[in-house]
Amino acid sequence: MNEERIAALAERVDTAAHRAQAISQFAEAEELREEDAYAVQAASIARRIQRGECRTGVKMGFTSRAKMAQMGVHDMIWGRLTDAMAQADGAPMSLGRFVHPRVEPELAFLLKKPLHALVSFPEALDAVAAIAPALEIIDSRFEDFKFTLGDVVADNASSSGYVIGPWCAPDRDFSNLGLVMSVNGSARQVGSTAGILGHPLRSLVAAARLSAAAYEPLQAGWIVMAGGATAAEPLKPGQHVLLEMQGLGRVEFHTTE
Repeated sequence: MNEERIAALAERVDTAAHRAQAISQFAEAEELREEDAYAVQAASIARRIQRGECRTGVKMGFTSRAKMAQMGVHDMIWGRLTDAMAQADGAPMSLGRFVHPRVEPELAFLLKKPLHALVSFPEALDAVAAIAPALEIIDSRFEDFKFTLGDVVADNASSSGYVIGPWCAPDRDFSNLGLVMSVNGSARQVGSTAGILGHPLRSLVAAARLSAAAYEPLQAGWIVMAGGATAAEPLKPGQHVLLEMQGLGRVEFHTTE
């Protein structure tokens, strides 16, 4: 796909996200290959950077085998994080800037040094400064929350916001930490960090590989959102969302119009 067409599609998804307006699917009509979809994503994020946002890391998606099978893919997808997507722990979150907001519990990594291409588990862990319980806001900008693989990749893997809890030293076994995500005091999702590819470090290793392949290797100071440990929950105004993760603490926010 030529650069002019990529730029036009990037403007479409960027405008949809910026104005919180749903758009129709376009990947099939445009015959979008996966590499084209990532080019659209990169161009849409470049528009945000031009408006003054700064890159803060990477988010991983399709981090469960069931989701991969559902979408007919054999690998994870990834998206780019910026500072405008960050939300303070415990702060109110306006849903007016989203189209179909949902929340999912995750583990976040904070990197202390770069990670390039193929790395082992020990190499990946050695680059981690801290880990934290986290909540990611996903928000497909496509009508009726329906999309193909190409659509979701172009739309920054549906990543729209994130809230990070207390950072903790990564000197514990975090492969199977129990977690409960509650909405208004009622448990909605119960699971474990093992729900992230069996071990969240697998997601970090994959993030290093995929981002390096795009000539954007993971950098010191970046955050890597490891992917949903459970299914996502829809959001609406007037909710208090709380994630409690074994040994790592809690992270929360409440929603407004």
